[in-house]
Amino acid sequence: MHDDKDTPPAPPLFTWEFAADPYPAYAWLREHAPVHRTALPSGVEAWLVTRYADARQALADQRLSKNPAHHSESAHGKGKVGIPGERSANLMTHLLNIDPPDHTRLRRLVSKAFTPRRVAEFAPRVQELTDQLIDAFIDKGEADLIHEFAFPLPIYAICDLLGVPREDQDDFRDWAGMMIRHGGGPRGGVARSVKKMRGYLAELIHRKREELGEGGDDDLISGLIRASDHGEHLTENEAAAMAFILLFAGFETTVNLIGNGVYALLRNPGERERLQRALAEGDESLLATGVEELLRYDGPVELATWRFATEPITLGGQRIAAGDPVLVVLAAADRDPERFAEPDTLDLSRRDNQHLGYGHGIHYCLGAPLARLEGQAALATLLRRLPDLRLAADPEELRWRGGLIMRGLRTLPVEFTPHIR
Repeated sequence: MHDDKDTPPAPPLFTWEFAADPYPAYAWLREHAPVHRTALPSGVEAWLVTRYADARQALADQRLSKNPAHHSESAHGKGKVGIPGERSANLMTHLLNIDPPDHTRLRRLVSKAFTPRRVAEFAPRVQELTDQLIDAFIDKGEADLIHEFAFPLPIYAICDLLGVPREDQDDFRDWAGMMIRHGGGPRGGVARSVKKMRGYLAELIHRKREELGEGGDDDLISGLIRASDHGEHLTENEAAAMAFILLFAGFETTVNLIGNGVYALLRNPGERERLQRALAEGDESLLATGVEELLRYDGPVELATWRFATEPITLGGQRIAAGDPVLVVLAAADRDPERFAEPDTLDLSRRDNQHLGYGHGIHYCLGAPLARLEGQAALATLLRRLPDLRLAADPEELRWRGGLIMRGLRTLPVEFTPHIR
């Protein structure tokens, strides 16, 4: 860390102004305090890792455990570092909270049920959902793209993939909405939604386990149960926790990928026009590199989920004590000028783009192929069907959701020429 009288003071973190544009503050931290200890809004103290090289190292360092049991704070403090309500709902045994060998075993089982083939086969359903949602507002000439499009699309998609019956999916939409609305507010509402979801998943898993003998379905929950019944052990509790985290991690990240992505394109009209031209010519290559660039430029996950040092370690020249929480700031690492040329510029054709938006190492996001599929389908369909899409609010008026891990807009009001059908 520079100790220099000319160094400006550290910028305030976690204010509303910071939430709207955290990148100048992250640039300051990268330069002056790349591994920085700070008090979070919850009162928990944690280390923020902001440079790309340090972030990549930390994400793959097995001395940084995902298990909150390694947190040095009191039991009261430990309750502040995960998903609200997951502890009381007995949902702790999922991939974001465990280390090898349990992590290795569970991830292997889930991977069997979450194959690239399954995701590829799901593409027509994602396209159908995307078109249905646009159909619902295309004749109005205006929409809130978060609530009417970016939010419902991944919820219905992940419900379909998990095997949640269509008649129950609106309940899931309500519970998920509660999780998003309370991102920066009281944890009680989130905890209640988590508990309801837990009860429903336990019942659904029990029902599907009984149906498997009759042939069963080819959905993700049935796949999880089958994997557990082939000599490898996955308890009903683990199956519920796994279904829960696939839903929890799988929907909000994609809401934000679509919302942040559309917003970035609307703020960068030159790049948006490039992409529209390419799509009109039937060239999808810019769409593929474009989604990766949107993930790097203003990705859905601002900070990677919690890690805890299991022994004293040195990271970026800083000594971190055993038990200390470490938060890798993906948003800062992905704009590190040491790794990315012109990192604050959106370049949809950026080639060397090994961003950390989906993590790195053994905890690399299992659902990344599905999120990419949904992101590409959502952006391409919006740009094709609503070619004159434009922002219907001053960017200064837009509000970002509070909360530590995710980065996403509360609303995204847009206008376009209505299509009279």
